[in-house]
Amino acid sequence: MKKRLVVLTGAGISAESGLQTFRDGDGLWENHRIEDVATPEAFERNPQLVLDFYNFRRHAVLNAQPNKAHMALVQLQEKYDVQIITQNIDDLHERAGSNNVLHLHGEIVKCRSVNPFSKHYAYENDLKVGDKSPDGYQLRPHIVWFGEAVPMMDKAISIVSAADIFLIVGTSLLVYPAAGLVNYVPLNIPIYVVDKSLPVLPKLSYLIAIEQPATEGMKIIAEKLLS
Repeated sequence: MKKRLVVLTGAGISAESGLQTFRDGDGLWENHRIEDVATPEAFERNPQLVLDFYNFRRHAVLNAQPNKAHMALVQLQEKYDVQIITQNIDDLHERAGSNNVLHLHGEIVKCRSVNPFSKHYAYENDLKVGDKSPDGYQLRPHIVWFGEAVPMMDKAISIVSAADIFLIVGTSLLVYPAAGLVNYVPLNIPIYVVDKSLPVLPKLSYLIAIEQPATEGMKIIAEKLLS
């Protein structure tokens, strides 16, 4: 039986593929305030602005490529049962070759209707006001916006609770409820943290922190865990 390596990834792992993070610099996301493009209220006020924003993001994701940090996680599958929980909406983990990826905040290359019970669909084209799903409702990105529930949270908690090793890569641990997953890590298992600006973490004897960008930090982690 392979040990279960549970990985929580954030924007920092995709930043080196050229995808901008909204926590950097002035707090704007592609020159927009989060309140204007990433909330249900924003979609009600100006749906086409929100759709255009995510259309732009979708193109950026489709043009990006997985980087060495994504590839290192794929390499770890040789020895471990790797379960990735990502806060990212891109599909770079999947394109790199990771087998088990849970998206907490949705996926930019999928869409669904505004009907809360609708299914989601693979979708790489631009969305516009008037585009309808088979259930007759307006299509929207398959994204969990700020202020909405995170439907995959319970599944993520279950995965984290069964970890043999826990790895955090490229996240500030500031966005909840995702940041709260660290509270479900089993006691006394190895915890590794990789980020260019380390989040505040408890001082634990079994915690190893590597203050490096994801690509450099994951090189160190892969060498250690595969040795």
